[in-house]
Amino acid sequence: MIGRRNAIMGAAALSTLSLPALGQSYPSRPIRMLVPYAAGGGQDIAARLLAEPLRAGLGQPVVVENRSGASGMIAAQALAQSAADGYTLMLGGAGETAINHHLFRDRMTYRPVRDIRPIMVVVKVPNVVMANPEAPFRNVPELVAAAEAAPGRFSYSSSGIGNPQHLAGELLNHMAGIRTLHVPYRGSGPAVLDIASGQVQFGYNSLASALPLIREGRIRAIAVTSKERMPQLPDVPSVSEYAPLAAYELVNFFGVFAPAATPEPLMVQLHGVLASALRDAELRARFEGQGLLVQSMGLEESRSFVTAEAEKFGEIVRVANITVEG
Repeated sequence: MIGRRNAIMGAAALSTLSLPALGQSYPSRPIRMLVPYAAGGGQDIAARLLAEPLRAGLGQPVVVENRSGASGMIAAQALAQSAADGYTLMLGGAGETAINHHLFRDRMTYRPVRDIRPIMVVVKVPNVVMANPEAPFRNVPELVAAAEAAPGRFSYSSSGIGNPQHLAGELLNHMAGIRTLHVPYRGSGPAVLDIASGQVQFGYNSLASALPLIREGRIRAIAVTSKERMPQLPDVPSVSEYAPLAAYELVNFFGVFAPAATPEPLMVQLHGVLASALRDAELRARFEGQGLLVQSMGLEESRSFVTAEAEKFGEIVRVANITVEG
């Protein structure tokens, strides 16, 4: 509790920073935190976990506002068009900040690199490689061997075209030199259930959507797509622990974003408040309980990370020739 109080007091001290360019101390009124998806999803949960420590650190309410639709682009566009004054932020993920512009191209009305900037990457969101218990493989080496022996025989599910789960499958295909077939679903629930029923042999999905079925033994977790193992699945290796795929990593991420023109002192202030909040052990444990791996990236590190991830995602989209309709 002492650590939490000190973290909040430190954040509160930062919150008194005066911004001459704005002609006032920030913040002087409530702050909106846009979420690109409906209530109850991973990004919504992350935003609501952050809202209270941000309120404590900034001294103003942080109101979570769900702006769902268009693969996350409605909220991202709203952020891009908002005043760069720190009163509109977004809890963004990889889709709307690093992937969509490779998929939708000229149909997008904003450009992530030009119009929005990360304040801090808050968590990485690994996917779990999971299989039907009757599938003829129990780990990544066996999956690769089975796919090599029967190209195109095995199908994997994800929650949609072009999302990090789909790209995780295509990256493994490319790096392992195998051919497995992608079956997109409308959401995590049916994608996971069809693994359990044997409609597809394996898939990539979030821990939160799969953990109940893993515990029941209806699906088998065979790997995670992050470099590090997940606390909830300590006995499940990362894909990269298989030596031929040592360079493999594909994760989603959630971070707090602001309009690109936001003054740098304000970005520094907000980053400091977030960093202080995420040092709290209780908050970190709540994130980890959702299958989210807390990060401690600096401001410039967060920017470099998002840029590098966008390049990685773009290369996977290009190599796999992924397209979206509409």
